[in-house]
Amino acid sequence: MREAPNHFEAQGAIDALVETSGVLKTVAVSLVKIANDIRWLGSGPRCGLGELKLPATQPGSSIMPGKVNPVMCEMVIQVGAQVIGNDAVVTFAGTFGNFELNTMLPVAAYNLLQAIELLTNASRVFATRCIAGLEADTEKCRANIEQSLAMCTALAPEIGYDKAAKIAKVAYETGRTVREVALEISGLDKKRLNELLDAKSQTESGGGSGIGAGG
Repeated sequence: MREAPNHFEAQGAIDALVETSGVLKTVAVSLVKIANDIRWLGSGPRCGLGELKLPATQPGSSIMPGKVNPVMCEMVIQVGAQVIGNDAVVTFAGTFGNFELNTMLPVAAYNLLQAIELLTNASRVFATRCIAGLEADTEKCRANIEQSLAMCTALAPEIGYDKAAKIAKVAYETGRTVREVALEISGLDKKRLNELLDAKSQTESGGGSGIGAGG
């Protein structure tokens, strides 16, 4: 907290509150994005993405045994919705300066303080009861990569686009992996294929051929 450099400007409007509320909204939007990603990546156990294992914080689903409900993520998303709503109120309140009267200052203060409290509590609980206990399902992630048709992207520089595309098509139509089909029709030996199809190299800076999403 610091004294306003221009007292007339500070008394004539509540722009500082509106700006602060906007920053809180930005934080809320970021948290919702993070929580939603975790919620989807933790969906399952078998029919969802299932790449993350979420900590169980309450009894499981009553209709789907074995399912861990993403309650911490959903809590953060609801807090985000409330904070975005709070910002709308503060924004509207900021338009009612009306000759320095600022008649809507009380509702602006109420919504700003509530947003601060909600984000503070939600962030702490989310960090301790969800983020700290997250685990990657390495076997599921490995299987997803192995089944991905985007693996052919790594073969294109070596065997050409047309042959790589053919491998992807055959893999898709037969339900086999790119690795299995490539071993048969690429003309490359197993050792070279394993080098090209090393998914870890695709995640390193400057390495690999840049496998994209959606494979």
